[in-house]
Amino acid sequence: MYLIINTMAQLHSKTAHTAQDDIAHGRGVLEQEIKGLQALVSSLDEHFAASVECIAHIKGRVIVSGMGKSGHVARKIAATMSSTGTPSHFVHPAEASHGELGMITRDDAVLALSNSGETAELADLIAYCKRFSIPLIAMVRRKTSMLVDAADIAMVLPAIAEAPPTDAPTTSTTMMMALGDALAIALVERRGFTRDDFSVFHPGGKLGKAFIRVSDLMHQESELPLVSTDMPMQQVLLVMTSKRFGCAGVVSDGVLAGIITDGDLRRNMEGLLSKKAADVMTKNPLSIRPSALAAEALGVMNERSVTTLFVVDETKPVGIIHIHDCLRAGVA
Repeated sequence: MYLIINTMAQLHSKTAHTAQDDIAHGRGVLEQEIKGLQALVSSLDEHFAASVECIAHIKGRVIVSGMGKSGHVARKIAATMSSTGTPSHFVHPAEASHGELGMITRDDAVLALSNSGETAELADLIAYCKRFSIPLIAMVRRKTSMLVDAADIAMVLPAIAEAPPTDAPTTSTTMMMALGDALAIALVERRGFTRDDFSVFHPGGKLGKAFIRVSDLMHQESELPLVSTDMPMQQVLLVMTSKRFGCAGVVSDGVLAGIITDGDLRRNMEGLLSKKAADVMTKNPLSIRPSALAAEALGVMNERSVTTLFVVDETKPVGIIHIHDCLRAGVA
């Protein structure tokens, strides 16, 4: 019993740290990884450019593979490429040896990640690429290695030490992740991939909501509360009540000339029913384009303290959007 208690006390004394010690150690790791990224920036050369060129011209997909920590990074790179217009797929090197090599075609290119470049599990994947003349791009830390020798293009990471005190993959995996991002975005630039293209691959989640357009949410056609300039206010009130937006758009020769809101009604209460729409309306109302992002519409409504905007294509009213439409869609 004494031995157990004494051993635990010794362990506690070895691991006792203050908050400042922990912060200092955390900063040390980040500083080491920053060194790696700075060295990576300086080391980009024609091998990176050749990798972009190779991937840009394949007809198939980028097959990304790696073992262990490199495999986790490889999954992320494949996901990033796929979401930015470069069809990609992760293949586990061990599974590749048991049938998944059949997923790789001659139209594909393989991006293989390995810290040492001697990862045994990659051997069958490498042999398959060589057998069928499939382009093999290496992302590796050791310049002299099996993977570098076999690769058509080798992007070698700078020789920056891992974060102390262990040699666990830290700096190296950070550099791999960043290099994968650099490849993906360079391919975005090469292909002219746009924000609209990006939204197609992100219909859900926060990214998808950020790209929702006014045309996706607006009410149209029979739902529009539109009246003519010479319509009697008694009929205008019926339109406002039936359409339930609390307003009416006033149209003259197909152009949105004004808007009638509850505020306009209150300001014109005296003799209201004897007036026409043009007498009550507020001219030059706020409007928004159908192609505008819904977030922009929400911003306008919040800034101007209004709850609805008419959607105008050039001068013609084609829809109406309510602040609740944006909120229901998760636009913020």
